[in-house]
Amino acid sequence: MVKRPPAGTIPDEPGSYQFKDKHGRVIYVGKASSLRQRLSNYFQNPRNMHPRTAQMVETAESVEWTIVRNEVEALMLEYSLIKEHDPRFNVRLRDDKSYPFLAVTNADVWPRAMVMRGTKKKGTRYFGPYAHAYAIRDTLDLLLRSFPVRTCSQNKFNEHERLGRPCLLFHIEKCSGPCVGEIEEMEYRQLVTELCEFLDGDTDEIVDRLEAEMRTAATDLEFEKAARLRDRLEAVRKAIAKQQMVADKNEDLDVIGIAEDELEASVQVFYVRKGRVMGRKGFILDKVEELTPGRMIDRILESMYGEQPVVGVPKQVLVPYEAEDVSTYEEWLELSRGSKVQVRVPRRGDKKALLETVTRNAQEEFTRHRMKRASDHNTRSRALTELQTHLGLPEAPLRIECYDMAHLQGTDYVGSMVVLEDGLPAKREYRRFKVNGVGGNEVGEGSDDYAAMAEVVRRRLTAYLIERERPVDERNATDDKPGKFAYPPQLLLVDGGKGQVSATQRVVDELGLTDEIPVAGLAKRFEEIYVPGRSEPVEIPRGSEALFMLQRIRDEAHRFANSFHRERRSKRMTVSALDDIAGLGEVRKKKLTKAMGGVNAVKEASLDDLKSHSFLPDAVAEAIHAKFHPDVT
Repeated sequence: MVKRPPAGTIPDEPGSYQFKDKHGRVIYVGKASSLRQRLSNYFQNPRNMHPRTAQMVETAESVEWTIVRNEVEALMLEYSLIKEHDPRFNVRLRDDKSYPFLAVTNADVWPRAMVMRGTKKKGTRYFGPYAHAYAIRDTLDLLLRSFPVRTCSQNKFNEHERLGRPCLLFHIEKCSGPCVGEIEEMEYRQLVTELCEFLDGDTDEIVDRLEAEMRTAATDLEFEKAARLRDRLEAVRKAIAKQQMVADKNEDLDVIGIAEDELEASVQVFYVRKGRVMGRKGFILDKVEELTPGRMIDRILESMYGEQPVVGVPKQVLVPYEAEDVSTYEEWLELSRGSKVQVRVPRRGDKKALLETVTRNAQEEFTRHRMKRASDHNTRSRALTELQTHLGLPEAPLRIECYDMAHLQGTDYVGSMVVLEDGLPAKREYRRFKVNGVGGNEVGEGSDDYAAMAEVVRRRLTAYLIERERPVDERNATDDKPGKFAYPPQLLLVDGGKGQVSATQRVVDELGLTDEIPVAGLAKRFEEIYVPGRSEPVEIPRGSEALFMLQRIRDEAHRFANSFHRERRSKRMTVSALDDIAGLGEVRKKKLTKAMGGVNAVKEASLDDLKSHSFLPDAVAEAIHAKFHPDVT
């Protein structure tokens, strides 16, 4: 664990700091307006720190810092160090896909329009990014009639230049034929400039010019030219219609939407130029460090604008939460743009509605990301193989059962069992348990998670043993399906750390299943995996498919337990006056209250009224009447 530097040695100035492990590797980089104040936060009782921060401090062996002149320089230094060292405890933003751009190769003698991904090249203009490559091709197909620039590769261009014969695109008027000298270089450059202006959002001037040229051609009786201009104008208008108008024509915005859980976040960015959505991009953020909402915005801004973005820095960046140090980030972006930049949270109107739209897109992408990661067969196979390796299992755990407990200060104890079969949820196998042997009906009485977990696991495994011991001929003689607990888990996972694992292992040992059913626990504090007989957690790489699978089943068990607990608590809190009357079960209770118009009507009813209902035996009617009219004989 890192030792606190001697008092007075940490400067009270802005700068960047780096925590290093015992091998000298940088494991965390941060920035601060006051290094002394920020670093002092790391040298306190670990119980008062965020779990991930505590884990980082525990892993670190030393801390160093670099002083700079101001907070913007601290931000720039922090970004460069994170990019250089890729520290394991700094948040990571990764593209959730490789987004294509529409690129125009201005550095070429005869510039070309094309779909381009990956590394950006100097001398090339980029537009987008687009969600799909086919969206670029659709847009280009519409625009080439108005701006017939070449789209062919350099090899194909050279071939037709050598042959002296243009390709098919020239004949269908989607290329101006620079390979065979059908257009002068200056005229071609003008076409390229107009295409770039259009893609930049400057559409009005181009539409006006085409309309004017069409009218002039018609006036001069050049009807074929007028018809071609009409077709070009129609193609331009279709392309404009595909670009959604979301703001005023003079506005440039980047809009950031976020959907998240405890471990990851989906970030969607819409690029709005001249009031139109010109492109979009998505990231998945891995929360390996403590992140408040404002700090998350800081990290996203650093990732988006740390290097000059190909679409430039806009006048405004709309975010769902305010950045932790918004003035520093605005100053930093202003240096990049060369003019004022505003980072703000829209509170009302069209901007707020636009941010909500982007946020919905982020939520949809997050759902798709989780579903794809969970359902992909190769991914699941890899996760199961990793689990077998890391936990030392005799075989890949094709059936994993996870258990979780829920209660409120010792009351309404319940347990849940959720199942993954071949890495997919098997909801037909989910089970819920009422835990009666632990806790009580009074708040705070008998709260014992370990005993509750042991009771649930014991009941489940005992049922398995009973099913297993049934004679084979008895099982074959019936047409019944296998019992609820007929199949044993190949990995029994509990939500908790060493205590829950030990309690569960004792039950497994008592029932003689030690060699058959392996046990593990996933502790939420550090997302650590514990196994019986080992004091230190098992190292499973963060971000691995194995850990993701365990987290997913643990979260599902937690959700299932909590929903059952809420259901039970709700029933207990809405106790009916008709409860605890001999012979009056749920079915009769519902029939009676429906027939009489409510509980109060039942309370006030005479004995004859109660006996008049054919579904209510006389003895039950008398019991009801006696409860509410004890003085009447």
